[in-house]
Amino acid sequence: MRLWRRREDRATEPGADDPWRDWLSRSPEALAVRQWWADAAEQTARLGEKGYCERLGELLSRLSPRDFAALGLGCTRRIDRSCREPWTCSQDPVPPPAGERPAPRQGPVAGACGNFWDLFTPYAVRVAFTADDRHRAVTVRDKWSWVTLWVDGIRVETPNFLDSTGYWVRDRFYVTEMAAPDDHPLQGYVGMGAIAVLSLVIHDVATATTHVVDPAPHENWSCPVAELRDGQWRVYPTIEARDTDRPDRVLTLSQAVPSGMSARPGTTLTPPVAEPKIR
Repeated sequence: MRLWRRREDRATEPGADDPWRDWLSRSPEALAVRQWWADAAEQTARLGEKGYCERLGELLSRLSPRDFAALGLGCTRRIDRSCREPWTCSQDPVPPPAGERPAPRQGPVAGACGNFWDLFTPYAVRVAFTADDRHRAVTVRDKWSWVTLWVDGIRVETPNFLDSTGYWVRDRFYVTEMAAPDDHPLQGYVGMGAIAVLSLVIHDVATATTHVVDPAPHENWSCPVAELRDGQWRVYPTIEARDTDRPDRVLTLSQAVPSGMSARPGTTLTPPVAEPKIR
């Protein structure tokens, strides 16, 4: 899988003045991913599809934004092509002014973009960094379209199909979507086999814990969105509901699962009642 070769009109074809080539020569982590992609057929035959993807996710979780740019993934500026401004993006990022939080990066910018997309290999890698680059979320898709998520190198276990995209909240929580339980009254398939009703998955990097928020039987979460405001999660069933501030739920953070609730394996389950708590 020579992803780094699949660049249309590539401005950084290997040569003496190629900043990304120079960057790769100094990044053993990026070189390890490049070799793993190149050996995909051999390693998949040896480890199986699942084993290959597991190792790929682990290796990708070690990379920096500039590693991903140097490998040729699409970025925040253009997801369908590799970096076209390596002489800028390969430079060290500029620290924010004292007292200010770093802003999400979109190139051309020193330090490269903060999000990356792989549109060239079967693994459909997606990567999202926090604005300060301290945390990263990586998803890898196998040939059966099962998506696996790693956050800071920790595999996030979920019981149902995950979406491959997500977003960071306050540079601490990574939020993504998952198929809601099969027994939800409104569950089914729409369009091109898409899941009709979705749950939210929230991973907290501060505590390395994952929380699943399922819709109640009467709640139709076709495109749920979570926002953190004044220490409370506001969960909206759709983007339109978010834009008009009509949440289905308001969740308060706590340190324990409510008494009597059973958790799914590897997750904390929040009860579908008014103002439930999540850990």
